[in-house]
Amino acid sequence: MKAQVVRQFGDATVFQLEDIPVPTILPGHVLIEVKATSVNPIDTKVRSGAVPAVSPDFPAILHGDVAGIVKEVGAGVTDFKTGDEVYGLAGGFKGMSGALAQYMLVDTRLISHKPKNLTFAEAAAIPLVTLTAWQALFQRANIREHDEILIHGAAGGVGHVAVQLAKWKGAKVYTTASNAEKIQIAKDFGADVVINYKEISVEKYVDTYTNGKGFSVIFDTVGGQNLDRSFEAAGKQGKVVTIAARSTHDLSPMHSKGLSFHVVFLLLDVLNESHRSELGKILKTITDIIENEELKPLIDSNTFTFDEVIDAHQHLESGEAVGKVVLVNQW
Repeated sequence: MKAQVVRQFGDATVFQLEDIPVPTILPGHVLIEVKATSVNPIDTKVRSGAVPAVSPDFPAILHGDVAGIVKEVGAGVTDFKTGDEVYGLAGGFKGMSGALAQYMLVDTRLISHKPKNLTFAEAAAIPLVTLTAWQALFQRANIREHDEILIHGAAGGVGHVAVQLAKWKGAKVYTTASNAEKIQIAKDFGADVVINYKEISVEKYVDTYTNGKGFSVIFDTVGGQNLDRSFEAAGKQGKVVTIAARSTHDLSPMHSKGLSFHVVFLLLDVLNESHRSELGKILKTITDIIENEELKPLIDSNTFTFDEVIDAHQHLESGEAVGKVVLVNQW
């Protein structure tokens, strides 16, 4: 089969097209004919060598998000059959081959049947960002109906999904965005209040929307200096959840406010086999939400083929992408 293979860490040009053997079926697994994948920031970090602890051995096939058709079923598999359309976050990391190939061997605990109302390309944009947002909102922040939450990065991969999931739960959603296009995206996805953080200071929007008390729950999808802004915007005994904490910060605002701080790193559950079934169960719930038309992906206007993986990675790393960067398999 054809595959985009990485034999060393580096920039996007390290991908090279090769012919390699089709994976052999294993118990508890299915072989998927890959139709689409998407590139996430973690995929670029794996490729560059920034996260060696979760990176596969060389030669490596990257990308975790996958959508495709079941071609072969391993022993003990009862939930899936040949011909099923499926999707999931199922490889591309330590000990797991990824989606940038014609076929992918996947643990069935990490996949679900594809939502009927999504194309393969749309489905491939869903798993990582949605599972991440789910963990942040419901397992760490534990938001409930009528809660108020501030979500940073409304038009980002995780952010646009988090807005929709919070609204699905019945929360009131405040969110931040940087320009008119992204503000409109946030509104289209149901955000109650959208704040242009380039025009309004943290102090100002905290005063305006919380009477100076601060937000009780904040989900930071951006990291860096924005994590400091999250601590500033939080109210006393509030919760701050982030997906980007590889940085150094002054924690004194946390102490003075008695904040709780949570970091979500989804790959820990993907790599821990005892946690995989829980991810699969969540993904099945997400499928139901999507089929009820309460969640949809934001796809960047530039769609790539597997032969254009270098361009796809460069586009995501340029910072110009709006929504998920998707690749379709033309092989």
